[in-house]
Amino acid sequence: MTDKPLFVAVLILFTISLIMTYSLSTYSVIYYHYNTMHFFIRQLFAVILGIVIMITLSWADPDKYFEKLGFVIFVLSLIILVIMPFMPSSVVKSVLGAKRWIHIGFISVAPTEFFKIGFVFFLAWSFSRRVIHHGKISLKEEIIIIMPYIFILAFAVVEIAIFQKDLGQTAVIAITLLILFVMAGRSLKIFFLFVMLGVTAFVALVFIAPHRIARIKSWWSMVQDMILGYFPSSIADMLRMDITKEPYQIANSLNAMYHGGFLGQGIGDGQFKLGYLSEVHTDFILSGLMEELGYIGFVAVTLLILFVVYRLFYIASKLYKWEYYLFTIGIALLIIGAFIINSYGISGLAPIKGIAVPFLSYGGSQILAMSIGIGMVLMISKKAKR
Repeated sequence: MTDKPLFVAVLILFTISLIMTYSLSTYSVIYYHYNTMHFFIRQLFAVILGIVIMITLSWADPDKYFEKLGFVIFVLSLIILVIMPFMPSSVVKSVLGAKRWIHIGFISVAPTEFFKIGFVFFLAWSFSRRVIHHGKISLKEEIIIIMPYIFILAFAVVEIAIFQKDLGQTAVIAITLLILFVMAGRSLKIFFLFVMLGVTAFVALVFIAPHRIARIKSWWSMVQDMILGYFPSSIADMLRMDITKEPYQIANSLNAMYHGGFLGQGIGDGQFKLGYLSEVHTDFILSGLMEELGYIGFVAVTLLILFVVYRLFYIASKLYKWEYYLFTIGIALLIIGAFIINSYGISGLAPIKGIAVPFLSYGGSQILAMSIGIGMVLMISKKAKR
């Protein structure tokens, strides 16, 4: 039997997404002169299609279709990422120098969302054949084993972090790779070694992009007083930065959360969605949700996300094939990684990365990609030991 609690939890999150998309898209509907139901209908279509995908995949035999589907997603999304920078502007529009979406008629597709699912499958498939059977080996041998995957990650960095200017997605993919490598039986030494290298690469990617430097400065201007209070005054004065420009989005995000209080203002009664938070139904959906549903609403959503992650880990613990086990863990890491990066960003605890909240944010690509990932887990959950 497939894992029904996981499926039901995802359905509840989809329902919340539809409600909040309708409520929070008010300003965008007026600004762009759309029909009142414009964003709701598009999200509803994605959710219905996502549910159909999950149900269909849950019926499939994993021994026959799991690897075939995984390779199709990985190879196809990889090819699209390669050719995206060379596609005409009529198909791939550049927004602030970033090409993230393919536009075909009224449909927009973000290939990165599907690449994450395909990449997790590839890691699970490859690790189960090349990594777990080596036993205890030296750090040098571990580096040799992981290097081909690092090259693939480097390609993803170029395509996603540089061409698409999406450092948040790259961070999620990199962390997933390293944790899965450890889960496949490798030592923590390799994990910490590449974490240090990753931090170095992250800093380099920040400094080569002026918009990322601006985000870091904007974030630091908000948190510096809290952090520098623990430093000696001489060091604090050197690190203090005077920025006159207020971080507009974060300030309004925090105000929206504060305005919501414990119980919220009520669905449809939020104020900061009315032009103060741009596109609040996408990356800042948690801020809008907290204003209208309050702290209790945010806690409920967080618990639902954690329950989904828990069910994924539970299913993984019952699977006998390393490939299935690593894939399920990988999907859980994608979900929790994106949720943490987004929630930390909108609360000012970390720089904004523009990454969607899984199952909640408006956007058909992330809804369909996560539906495929969850559907594949439901497919292999039939193989879990009872």
